This record gives sequence, structure tokens and C-alpha cells, in this order.
Amino acid sequence: MVKAIVGANWGDEGKGKITDMMAEEADIVVRFQGGANAGHTIVNHYGKFALHTLPSGVFYNHITSVIGNGVALNIPLLIKEIGSIVDKGVPNPKILVSERAQMVMSYHILFDQYEEERLGGKSFGSTKSGIAPFYSDKYAKIGFQVSELFDEALLKEKAVRICETKNVLLEHLYHKPLIDSDALLEELHGYRDMIAPYVCDVSAFLDSALKEGKTILLEGQLGTLKDPDHGIYPMVTSSSTLAAFGAIGAGIPPYEIKQIVTVCKAYSSAVGAGAFVSELFGEEAEELRRRGGDGGEYGATTGRPRRVGWFDCVASSYGCRLQGATDVAFTVLDVLGYLEEIPVCVGYEIDGEITTQFPVTAKLDKAKPVFEKLPGWKCEIRGIKKYEELPENCRKYIEFIQEKIGYPITMVSNGPGREDIIYTPFGK
Repeated sequence: MVKAIVGANWGDEGKGKITDMMAEEADIVVRFQGGANAGHTIVNHYGKFALHTLPSGVFYNHITSVIGNGVALNIPLLIKEIGSIVDKGVPNPKILVSERAQMVMSYHILFDQYEEERLGGKSFGSTKSGIAPFYSDKYAKIGFQVSELFDEALLKEKAVRICETKNVLLEHLYHKPLIDSDALLEELHGYRDMIAPYVCDVSAFLDSALKEGKTILLEGQLGTLKDPDHGIYPMVTSSSTLAAFGAIGAGIPPYEIKQIVTVCKAYSSAVGAGAFVSELFGEEAEELRRRGGDGGEYGATTGRPRRVGWFDCVASSYGCRLQGATDVAFTVLDVLGYLEEIPVCVGYEIDGEITTQFPVTAKLDKAKPVFEKLPGWKCEIRGIKKYEELPENCRKYIEFIQEKIGYPITMVSNGPGREDIIYTPFGK
């Protein structure tokens, strides 16, 4: 059985925690898209971790962690990340890397930086991790696939060819130092030596696992609103963030995905630029940011302060619909315990008309939030294990949002730890 864990919104919804929790009863966890440009924060008995490439199942001995073909693979960062968790006492994880995955090269990171620099005030708010140049090269068919590392003749010829095209841009557009093909070949040899122990035919491995009745979790990065097709284009990421892409990014049939756990925060947050209708500013935003998450709302990869706002039913309903949510996991609910009343965005006003449908980006930029206010519960809810033991106003908040988004909230997270989870009576 395959279950996908994906985000409904702008990313940073708490997918890592939900994956870490669900991995206890799974066999394999697959990262199926994205790169090291976003992080999953996980708190367990080993400590607190910010994972960037490793799947969030690496803390269990019984899990095989898989880097799928859809991932933007930064090999030095992956190896460094493995070392960093082992250094903190985590047993050496079982890791497989798809031979069809493609690699983030050092020049991708440079091009990302140079382009943001060139765009100046019109930049995309990139994390400068090389992701957009990586995916541009992948689809322009000039990327390096892991399997190619083991074909020396191909590698030599391709290194020369890539340098010719990249150096034109470096010289004439960016006015930066050129790439040397011998240095590039040396970089590739280094990657080959690092990754060799992990490489395998991942789709064949997953096919065998499915035939044996194993449970596979597909772990997505970011959320619906950062999808290049269905998100707030152009302020999006460069790979599909949808559960449907999990089949492609892992190499399995789409009909194998039986459960899609779509993660929503109990309020909203976003890293980077782009439309964010329910965004808060000033002291109100600063207080929510300071109290938010575990240690505040700051990016797991960048450390940048996250933009924060009230829960957005319009964006979340759309996000769940595009993901095909079978279950909604509602996270960081405990953070809201300080509020007398809690505004919820239930519609957008665009050119004088109110809509509950999520619009295209040009209209989104004109949207103003329509709020309804709900009474707060004014107490700490960490430590509560049963839904009926939550304060009445807390349950009303969950049920109000469930009704507005139209998808069942089956799990509520009320703390950062693996065990801080409440199962609701709303599952099928």
C-alpha cells in the first residue's frame, strides 16, 4: 500500500513530523521531488533535526529511505546530512538512491545566485540552492543523471559540451568566471565515489516491495501553492508538489496511491515571495511568528523569518482538492492557545465580489481576505491525547475549518513531538 504525505499550502505545514510519525508502521519512505531548498523539522528522542534531502523515516531502523528519480540530488549535501544525523546517535540509515535521479551541480548553485543578483528587486526569492537551474537543465536535456557517473566516455564528452553552453552565459550575461571542463569532470568523479554505495534501480525495488505487500510512504516537499502548474506562478518551485507526481517521482503506478494525507497548519505561514491573502503584519504577526512551530516560524533551511497569517479556507480547500486529500492532518494547533479570538479567512473579495474559489495569480494579487472570528480557548492543549478532551472552542475551531475546506481532519498535532497527535472521529 502506498500513502502520500503532502502539503496543502505554501510548504512548512509540518509534513516531516507527520511522515516521521507514520513511518513507525511503514517499510519504505520515498522523497519524490524537490531538492535541499526546503527542510523538514523533526523532533524525536534523538533530538531536533532539520532534514533537507533525507526522507523523514531515517530515524527508524526498519525503514528503507529512498531518494526517488524526481529529486534534485545534491550529493555532497546528502552525504553531509547522513553524517550529521549519525553523529547525533542515529543508527546508520538504510538509503537507496535512484540511478535515474539527476544531480545538482556546483554551477547550478552559482547560476541561481547570479540570476537572483541580476534580477535585483524583481527576483523570485530563491533559496539559491540551484533548484531552478537544475530543473531547467533537466528539461532542456542537459542534466547529469546518476547512472551517467559510471560511464567515463560519456562523462568526458558531456563535461566539455556542457561547459561550452554554460560559458557563453557566464561570459556574456553574468560576466563571471568560466567553468573548466577538467574541473567539472573532477567534480563528477567525486560525486560518483560518494554516491556509489547507495545507487539502485528504485522503481524495480518499489515494484518488488508492492508485490510483497509492503507499506510505502511518499514524502512531498513544499505544498500545492508552490506547484509550477497549480500554484501562485511564477512564485513557485520548479517541480510538482502534488501527490499525483509521487507516482512519477518514485516510479510506481498512480493507482497504487491509496491514501493522501494532506497537511495543513492551524494558521498560515510561508517562506519566500508571492501572494498570501491572509498575511499578518506588525506586532500581531511578530507574536504569532515568535510563538509558532517549535522555536518560532523560521525556515528550516534558510533561517529566514516565515511570513505568517490566519488560516485560509480558500487556499486550503483548493490545496486539498488538487492533492486529492483523503485525510487532512491539522498541525501546530497548540500555538493558538494564547488568543481571545481567532480570525479565519473564509473568502476573498476581488473587485467588489466575494469568492470562495482560489483564483489565478493576477486576480490573487488583488484579493482581500474576508474574515470570520471564532472564540479562542485560552489554554494549553499539549499533552491531550483524546479529541473529546480538547476544549470545546478548540473542537469548534477544528470542525468549523473542516466544514469550510470540505475534507476530513483525521489527525490533529498539538506539539512538536512524534507522540503529540490526536486522532479525530472524522475518519472514514
